[in-house]
Amino acid sequence: MGYHDKDLGADAALLDAYSTTVADVVDRVGPAVARIDRLGGRGGQGSGFVIAPDGLIVTNNHVVEDARSVRVTLPDGLAGEGRVLGRDPDTDVALVRADLSPPVYAPLGDSKRLRRGQIAIAIGNPLGFEWTVTAGVVSALGRSMRAATGRLIDDVIQTDAALNPGNSGGPLVSSAGEVVGVNTAVISGAQGIAFAVASNTAKFVISEILRFGRVRRAFIGVSADTITLPRRTALLAGRKLDTAVRLRTIEKDGPAGKAGLAVGDVVLAIDGVAVTGVDDLIRLLDGERIGRAVEVAILSPRGLETRSVVPVARGG
Repeated sequence: MGYHDKDLGADAALLDAYSTTVADVVDRVGPAVARIDRLGGRGGQGSGFVIAPDGLIVTNNHVVEDARSVRVTLPDGLAGEGRVLGRDPDTDVALVRADLSPPVYAPLGDSKRLRRGQIAIAIGNPLGFEWTVTAGVVSALGRSMRAATGRLIDDVIQTDAALNPGNSGGPLVSSAGEVVGVNTAVISGAQGIAFAVASNTAKFVISEILRFGRVRRAFIGVSADTITLPRRTALLAGRKLDTAVRLRTIEKDGPAGKAGLAVGDVVLAIDGVAVTGVDDLIRLLDGERIGRAVEVAILSPRGLETRSVVPVARGG
């Protein structure tokens, strides 16, 4: 056997391993992916997925819109009515409880463990073609995109797994079979650019909806990116952190701007709790911190500093 034949054999083995990985993930997660049809008012159809054995289903806000109930259908034909428990237009996430006992559920995984280039698998119902599978890679992490409300959604995953209308609300799954995102948008006219709300952000939204029926947010007027923290910088900050958050934009008259935070500042902690990613920033700025001073540890060009910021209610 020559070198060329060996190369072909190695390529074939890699392709076979890739196919097996994707097929195994689909076998595991696919049965939990639902078709969602709006009931009453303007019709509409999209995707969702079961995250718990009691029929909790995650989908997109724009899939359910203002409907109070939806029709949920699973791949095995099991179907029932679902009640919309709550929605969050600012992240395009909604939560439904379906009147059925699903045989399989796919809980949300840890999106912080994702790496660029990792296999990404999307399952959904694009353009009426039910339970379609597409695969690609994670193209970028920590993106921001504008929601229908005009707010920026932070902690967004960019993927080149093909998405089309109807994929909305379906899961983005890693090669380990973990749901790492909720597919939410495509860029019209572009090829290979699609987005999913990271699972860690979706977890926060879901927990807020289950507790309060809505998402309460403390707003400080920033957008940010997750960055790798150089070891020397981490040592300078006196913290054992591999990642942190860098402020990308600051609203001049917002709480952060008034407190003296600036574009490029690196946020290390809020009230002493480490901020290792944008998902931490979103989670820590919950309703409990509205109207009270929080201590924000930052690394600025001047060195390690602490700023006192008083968040306001989102939209307030």
